[in-house]
Amino acid sequence: QVQLVESGGGLVQAGGSLRLSCVASGDTFSTYTMGWFRQVPGKERDFVAAITWLRRTHAADSVEGRFTISRDNAKNTLYLDLNSLKPEDTAVYYCAASRSGRIVTSVEGYHYWGQGTKVTVSS
Repeated sequence: QVQLVESGGGLVQAGGSLRLSCVASGDTFSTYTMGWFRQVPGKERDFVAAITWLRRTHAADSVEGRFTISRDNAKNTLYLDLNSLKPEDTAVYYCAASRSGRIVTSVEGYHYWGQGTKVTVSS
């Protein structure tokens, strides 16, 4: 069992930056593939980025080159650095944990979810 708590969301102007954090507790964080997803009201939850326990990463095309996923296993913490933000990045951002050892991009591939942190980008 893994408990996930996100933080770092807020209101930022277009072109600005934010760092999201996700602190994990419960099980061995370092063995999980971790991911970030985002969701806007009325739409499906979309994959943003993932990182394996070996720190292999993969990001969605829409955020490639702007968002960076990283993890600190000593602190049981997952990060998402959001740069060059656009109004279309506005969403609730969720972190998730998967028992798979590989990159996972589907919602169904993750076993544990946080409650989300809201990011609002103004134009």
